[in-house]
Amino acid sequence: MLNRNTFFIREHVGFLKLADTYDILAPETQVQLGIAHEKPGTVIHLLRLLIDKQILPTKVFVYSGANHEDESKLVFSIQRGWTFFRSRVNVCDQHGRVIGWLRSKPFSIGGAFHVFDAANREVAFVKGDWMGWNFSFLDKGKKEIGAITKKWAGIGQEFFTSSDNYMIALRGANSPTNATLLLAAGLAVDIIYKER
Repeated sequence: MLNRNTFFIREHVGFLKLADTYDILAPETQVQLGIAHEKPGTVIHLLRLLIDKQILPTKVFVYSGANHEDESKLVFSIQRGWTFFRSRVNVCDQHGRVIGWLRSKPFSIGGAFHVFDAANREVAFVKGDWMGWNFSFLDKGKKEIGAITKKWAGIGQEFFTSSDNYMIALRGANSPTNATLLLAAGLAVDIIYKER
């Protein structure tokens, strides 16, 4: 799954859902490459009825294939603790080791955050447009190394649900770890930073 440069992300539609699930598809064929499934825990599920989701901790597990119950297919996870001002989001490998992290930038129009590897070196800066729909991955020289582009899902889904569809295109992932971090950053835009 991580040897690709483009991914189509399709959020599952649900009424009053307390956890999110996303299909990760090949854009050309719509073949399912993986699935991202949020597992915040029972107590957090209940707290989501009372407290803003953006404050609460969460965990998102990304699996290859279509089955999010098969732990042997785990590729990586995205984990965030309690957040009150700036969130730090850890990206972990299939064994739970931190391979990098994301840090939100305060006071940005459209949203922005930094992507770091485990050695605290900046891999990318992710910046949203003024509407917060499309994002660019920029390297230290401000060269675009990837993008997230929101796709119109139809009037019913756009106006009556919070479900989103979008493309993630990676151009500058020079290692499997960086590819994982950039894909995690792309998923985190919606799951961690935008979803309400």
